[in-house]
Amino acid sequence: MARTPLLVVILALLGGCATSHKAYDYTAFREARPASILVLPPVNESPDIKATHSMLAHATAPLAESGYYVFPVTLVDETFKHNGLTAPADIHEVAPAKLREIFGADAALYINVKQYGTSYKVIASETRVTAEARLVDLRTGNQLWHGAATASSAEGDNNSGGLAGMLIKAVVRQIIETIAEQGHVIAGQTSSRLLSAGMPNGILHGPRSPQYQKDGQALR
Repeated sequence: MARTPLLVVILALLGGCATSHKAYDYTAFREARPASILVLPPVNESPDIKATHSMLAHATAPLAESGYYVFPVTLVDETFKHNGLTAPADIHEVAPAKLREIFGADAALYINVKQYGTSYKVIASETRVTAEARLVDLRTGNQLWHGAATASSAEGDNNSGGLAGMLIKAVVRQIIETIAEQGHVIAGQTSSRLLSAGMPNGILHGPRSPQYQKDGQALR
């Protein structure tokens, strides 16, 4: 009998864990209805200097495919340079109203690259890219959405073949993926997961999509 209360507590805790992941509240997003998005150069928090350009190269496609007009990367880059801005961190500090004045965009996307590149850890090697993003309404300065995503070359590995086999596999993978710049490929997968409409708690479809205003109902 003494075990019954403990079982009830455990089940209650498990139930709480199962319901802790709430659906994203899209109220502000749906009210703002952005049609055009300005993608700012990502801030790189990883040791790999290629992270910013790699993530930026992949960011526009999933947004455009989701139904938004996305400002061309080259045009945005040249405009910032013309205004004396080249560092992503400095660009992220520009006031939303100023970005709106210069580009006329409805919203801006701020990306931070948390992890990028190939790492070797004794019996395992992988190329991993992790990024966070937030969408800000340039007309009001309000945050409309934020999310995060990760992709890895080690997804689906079963680590079979014994210790010696795993060591050899890790070394070979590190060499191949470093030479082949696998980080750029994985960055594309991360961008797709992070910025494609229809993903769980992801960005909503834009006005150029047939799914516009059919997803992401506000919480009640």
